[in-house]
Amino acid sequence: MKIYVDFDDCLCETAKSFSRLVEDMYGKRVPYENMKYFSLQKTFELTDDQYDEMMIAGHQPEVLLSYDETPGASETINAWLDAGHDVRIITGRPSLTYDASRGWLDQHGLERVDLYCLNKYGRDHFFKNSEFTIELEDYYKMHFDVAVEDSPSAFKFFDHLPELKVLVFDRPWNKSCEFPSDNYVRCTDWEMIRGIVG
Repeated sequence: MKIYVDFDDCLCETAKSFSRLVEDMYGKRVPYENMKYFSLQKTFELTDDQYDEMMIAGHQPEVLLSYDETPGASETINAWLDAGHDVRIITGRPSLTYDASRGWLDQHGLERVDLYCLNKYGRDHFFKNSEFTIELEDYYKMHFDVAVEDSPSAFKFFDHLPELKVLVFDRPWNKSCEFPSDNYVRCTDWEMIRGIVG
């Protein structure tokens, strides 16, 4: 089985870290539970300059390496690998963050997993001349049986796979979104995801 896994807010608690970061930088307090929008700029009511500054700060290697693991993520993925499944991490982070992202995976026992940086959201302008390790045309040649994703903005990247089972990691910003089809299932944690995939 081929499995797509998103990085931020599926493998690690990125939004919780940004909530603390924005409070430290700008004194804006938006608890994680109140992060109703996938757009961090909208969630925190930031100007364009503040948003860029926050994203640069939040993507520094030492910050990326400090993110807490979402409970059960590495255990589940390693169980899949042990069972012979092909697991690939597809992140919207630019390749400038690849080394730190790879380091985080390795620190959490996920050395065997391939990591790809794909421009999912077109929000890479805060890193000038940023690049990605995989282009959309190459991504669309990939086949997956299952995807683990939290962002409604990423659902469009699954349109070419009508049989794909999408396990939507339950987060405040996807609570009210409508799923494109019955192939989408809301999952509260990695234990539930593991129970569905096997």
